[in-house]
Amino acid sequence: MKITILNGENKSDSGKFTEYIGNIADALKENHSVDVFNLREMNLKFCTGCWSCWWKTPGECASKDDAEPIFRSVINTDLLIFSSPITAGFTSSELKKITDRLIVLIHPYIQIREDECHHQKRYEKYPDMGLILEKNTDTDDEDLKIISDIYDRLSKNFDVTKRFVFLKDQQSIKEIANEITNY
Repeated sequence: MKITILNGENKSDSGKFTEYIGNIADALKENHSVDVFNLREMNLKFCTGCWSCWWKTPGECASKDDAEPIFRSVINTDLLIFSSPITAGFTSSELKKITDRLIVLIHPYIQIREDECHHQKRYEKYPDMGLILEKNTDTDDEDLKIISDIYDRLSKNFDVTKRFVFLKDQQSIKEIANEITNY
């Protein structure tokens, strides 16, 4: 299985979460092909909502930065893992920035699925999704529910399955790698 991990630890953080994600990636590499994007080390711009990726240059973002390899990896992977420390009740700004820009991978056209409006697929295959999060001292159950619900909606819009939400320090790296492998 091919796995892409988007690591959203912010530049201002200690780097310990990046090390943790690296250890998970190493454990997964025993059985899978794994790409890790440490977003804090990349030049990534925010989505400007210009819609060029839908109308002017379909499937291509107008912002010229380091996002293109991420888009290619995401659309060619079997499992996309969003990972981030929780900051102010949500994923990091680094992860949110690239999550918003994944809109480039779908069409602007709408179809009805399960009595809801969702975007049509631009590509034949999309990866299932999962979350690995690190709680902050002020993280509560409502924060976790909001994050999980938002990524449920994202997976629903991409017409894929959100497979899991793992919390750092609640399972060992080996347990997480085994659970991912056994999905």
